[in-house]
Formats: sequence, C-alpha cells, structure tokens
Amino acid sequence: MAVEGEHLDGDHQGGLDEGRGPGRVRSGGRAGLDMFKGWQSWLPALLIVAGMVSLWEWVVAVNDIPHWKLPAPSSIGGELWQSRGMLLGHTWVTMEEVLIGLAVALVSGVLLAWLISLSRTLERVIYPSVIASQTIPIIVIAPLLLIWLGYGMQHKVIVVALISFFPIVVNTVDGLKSADPDVMNLLRTLGADRWQVFRKVQVPASLPFLFSGIKIAVTVSVIGAVIGEWVGSSEGLGYLAIRSKSQFLSERVYATVVILSLMGIGLFLIAGALERALLPWYHNQRRTTAAGED
Repeated sequence: MAVEGEHLDGDHQGGLDEGRGPGRVRSGGRAGLDMFKGWQSWLPALLIVAGMVSLWEWVVAVNDIPHWKLPAPSSIGGELWQSRGMLLGHTWVTMEEVLIGLAVALVSGVLLAWLISLSRTLERVIYPSVIASQTIPIIVIAPLLLIWLGYGMQHKVIVVALISFFPIVVNTVDGLKSADPDVMNLLRTLGADRWQVFRKVQVPASLPFLFSGIKIAVTVSVIGAVIGEWVGSSEGLGYLAIRSKSQFLSERVYATVVILSLMGIGLFLIAGALERALLPWYHNQRRTTAAGED
C-alpha cells in the first residue's frame, strides 16, 4: 500500500506540475506575442526610413554629388564611427547644458503656473510677461546673455531654460484649471483649506498636462542648446557643427545633426516612460477609453 500511495502521490504531483507548465507556456507566449505586435507596429515606419535612406544613398551615387555638398548616409555613418571619441565629448557637453536647462525650466515653469493659478490678479500680471518672453527671438537674446555672462555654461543654460519653460507653464496652468470644480467645492464644504484642495485635486489633475509640456520642452531644449553654442562656445555639438561647416566637413556636420536628433528622441522617450511609470491610472483610463471607442 505504501508503494501504491507513493505512486499515487507522484502521479498527482506530476499532474499538478503538468497543469502549471502549460500555464507558464501560455503566459510566456502571450508576452512574446505582445512584444512581437509591438515591434510589428513599428515595422512600416522602419521600412519607410530605410527606404528614404536607401534613396538618398542612390541619388548621391548616381549623380556623383561631391561629399562636401551632400554626403551619402554611408559616409555619415563612417564619420560617426571614426570620430566617435570627439563626438562623444561634445555630445556630453550639450547634454549637460540641456539637462541643467530643463531642470531650471521645470522648476520655474511649475512655480509660475502655481502662482498664476492662485488668483486672477496674479494671472493678469504674470501670464502676459510669460507670453511676451516668447515673442522675442531667442537668437536676439542669446548674444546679450553672452555679453552679460561671458563664455561659460551659464548663458547656454539660460537659453535652454527660456526656450523650454513656456510649454511647461502653459500646459500646467491648463491642467490646474481642469480640476473638477464639484470635487473642489465638496472638499471646501468638508473643511479643506486651499492648500489641501490644491494638493489633493488640482495637482493630480494637472500632472498629465505637465508631462505633455515636458515632452514638448525636452524636444525644443536641444534647439536652445545649439543656439547658445552657435552664439558663443568652445565646445558642444553646436560649436562643432559651426566649425566643421567652415572647413567643408559636411559628413561631420550631418553627424552632429544625427546625434542631436537622437538626443531629442531619447529625451522624449524618457519623458514618456516616466509619465507611464508615475501616472499608471491615467494610462489605464486612456486604454479603457480607447477600448470602448473601438
């Protein structure tokens, strides 16, 4: 009987293991299928980009265009590899300017948005000044900052902050104003003070808007850093592009453009990933709404 019991226990245990096995396989299969569908959705875009690059390469080769006038993508790729050490050093300088400028823009933008949301009087005082700051071409302000602050990182950081804080302010103000007035009145009825209403209702409502502003800001911040380096700098991708252009090193100029584009795309993707990580409820709501519409 003991032997039979052992066989029964073994068979029963095997059955449980077999029952778990397919579940694990099915779960892994679903994850793999979701990943495949994710890559598959990007396939048309990748094919279009590959086709455009191939067409560019073919046009340069067929028309025998000089490399200083229009380098082929293969030449640009070769420059990216051969000058990788120099390009990496200048990339880090530009990235540092962008990150510090974005931090300044984020803090100042959120603070201004909060002040604007406090009262109509503050809104009438601050909002026109914020808008007016964007009507002055940044290429005019940058040389003045260079005169005031000299050749250093300060004027480039300020240029990045000036060009980046506006979308943060505008989107955050819209988000603070989008809070449900009924919920705000309910909290006031229950005895909540102004700070509690702001923290529990207005801030959560404004976060999706804030991240929308951040995603715009991280993209234009790269432009601000390059403008600051064009005006006055001895390092950075903008400086390298200007110097290379005067020497007819077109491959290097295009290489800096490629790096700057990748920098902007990378920062945008990071901002999107942070949004998904910090606001899961917002993305779940969007998916539910999209599924209902389908």
